[in-house]
Amino acid sequence: MTEIEQFAKELNEKYDLYKETSLKNRRFKHQNILPLIEKASKNKIFKIQVLGHSTEGKIIQALSAGKGKIKVLLWSQMHGDEPTATQALFDIFNFLNNPQRLRIEVENILNNLELYFIPMLNPDGAEVFKRRNGLNIDLNRDALRMIAPETKILKKYRDDLQPDFAFNLHDQNPYYTSGASNKPATLSFLAPAFNLEKDVDEKRKNSMQLIGVINRVLQKLIPGQIGRYFDAYGPTSMGDNMQKWGTRTILIESGEYDPFNDKERQYVRKLNFIAILSALKAISEHSYMNIKEDEYWSIPEIKDAKMFHVIIRNALLFLSGKYFKIDIGIHFNEIPTDDTFLTQSEIYDIGDLSFYHAYKEFDANDAVIKDLSNNYIKLNIGDSANFVLEKNGKIIASVENGTICVD
Repeated sequence: MTEIEQFAKELNEKYDLYKETSLKNRRFKHQNILPLIEKASKNKIFKIQVLGHSTEGKIIQALSAGKGKIKVLLWSQMHGDEPTATQALFDIFNFLNNPQRLRIEVENILNNLELYFIPMLNPDGAEVFKRRNGLNIDLNRDALRMIAPETKILKKYRDDLQPDFAFNLHDQNPYYTSGASNKPATLSFLAPAFNLEKDVDEKRKNSMQLIGVINRVLQKLIPGQIGRYFDAYGPTSMGDNMQKWGTRTILIESGEYDPFNDKERQYVRKLNFIAILSALKAISEHSYMNIKEDEYWSIPEIKDAKMFHVIIRNALLFLSGKYFKIDIGIHFNEIPTDDTFLTQSEIYDIGDLSFYHAYKEFDANDAVIKDLSNNYIKLNIGDSANFVLEKNGKIIASVENGTICVD
């Protein structure tokens, strides 16, 4: 086991010592993180800086730590409804302040790196849990014109710092698979391209090498569930331009692990904590330089929309006097409320879903689809998933808002 793998193992085992317990779910707002930033800034290792204000006037702050020569910039939640990594950053702040028996490793990180964190770039979007900012602009597509004040803040901070590395932290939808496998892409990574030709210079290669380190660590925790994000140049995308401006950039996209037992993605939050700290250790000791570029390309590229939350296979639909054997693909949509979510199921696809996968599958084994009154029903795309499955005059399972209850 390498030093970094041992480090990651320790982080995994002792994570609860560092977890910021005041952030318990993903539906938190700007007002919830302000006291946490203030708390962190009272620790001697951190400095706080006001960078500016959002479109709607909310303060945007940065925390910095370390005194090394290598500068690392990390920002999260430039999309307001992508909060998983924001929580992980506050866990990291707790760790850096009180690393317990990993103190030597933290001292090495802080002695070799200067760390700069923006833990919520889009507080207006976070307030209403939407992707875009108060101007309804996608900040991640505003790197050229820089219409939004939030984008200007990030660019100016980057230009002032001239960081060597940058981490662009996002959430992705839960329907990607790792390559053509039946496993979800729980985390995806990308070394963004800096031109249409997708050339690889030394700095982009370094981004790839660092992702190779992270992949090695995480494969021990979620084997087969790492993906390589779509490799296409986006001329207005922030990460692509960061790479173009000369900063080695790593995109991290947090997906789903277990939507039934971890709706708030707390395990994915933990994986972010481990991944980012492992990367910082690798940067601080230059060990990523030992990784071959091929390891990055060996990570399977994610496949779009190959997952469902639920697939019911081999159900019989009775219509016009005939039985039709179908598969039913169900998505769960999150409807945000003030402090949590309501889950609304949606029948997303019907037909032959043999080459699709799901977090949960159920074989209806030729059971007939009916409603609660024992009537044959027609399923419609977009409807909520509410029906029963009947076989030989007996209900074998009921589907209530997409949840399968087996009798």
